[in-house]
Amino acid sequence: MRVTICEDKHDMGYQAAKLGLAIIREAIEKHGRAYIVVATGLSQFSLYAHLGESDVDWSKVEAFGLNEYVGISDSHPSSFRYYLNNRFVKKVLKLGAFHAINGDAEDLPSEIARLNALIADQEIDVAFLGIGENGHIGFNDPPANFETNDPYIIVDLEERCRRQQVSEGWFPTLEEVPTKAITMSVRQILKARNLICSVPDQRKARAVAMCMYDQISVYAPCSALRTKKECTLLLDRPSSLLVMGDRR
Repeated sequence: MRVTICEDKHDMGYQAAKLGLAIIREAIEKHGRAYIVVATGLSQFSLYAHLGESDVDWSKVEAFGLNEYVGISDSHPSSFRYYLNNRFVKKVLKLGAFHAINGDAEDLPSEIARLNALIADQEIDVAFLGIGENGHIGFNDPPANFETNDPYIIVDLEERCRRQQVSEGWFPTLEEVPTKAITMSVRQILKARNLICSVPDQRKARAVAMCMYDQISVYAPCSALRTKKECTLLLDRPSSLLVMGDRR
């Protein structure tokens, strides 16, 4: 796992986009198509601004959503489909395909089966990620399922994770945050050829330390990233405080 300390969130998004675009271009050149995983959250704002300015032939790119709440529609402002449609899909020209997670599907097992069939035979070139305050990747809250080989699974959301959604302004109250989600599993995330994980802000400093130093276990889901050679962890100075010290 490579660690890069960025100057600020704008620089973090630039570095994530620069690396990701190089991987995407290489995949298109070699295979005629690229497959990516796209995340949401405050950590990805700058990334999508930079991706939207690139000259990549997006018609040759297929994107898979990382996760989605169960029970809210794609028109809900806190839906990840809403986020990705507005910040990514509409910003790039003629995206080849966007495989969104329909968290409000009437038949959730059928929706998961659909997603799993779509991704089963695809090798993901790059997955863009973040880390939650509780150390989750995707919505794999601790204790995460490290054993399942299913690409997408339904999970219960830990209260600390749900409180983070309120503190970040996605929902006005804890009661309005869904208690379940569909997420890409840990093993599926780690199958990607390359991982680019952006983690800004001092409130994520403990999660960064968890990622880098805690025992690799289901109680520290982000620690699994250390098993991946082609993983780049992008930090800013506040988020790196516990692992790098205050070098300002």
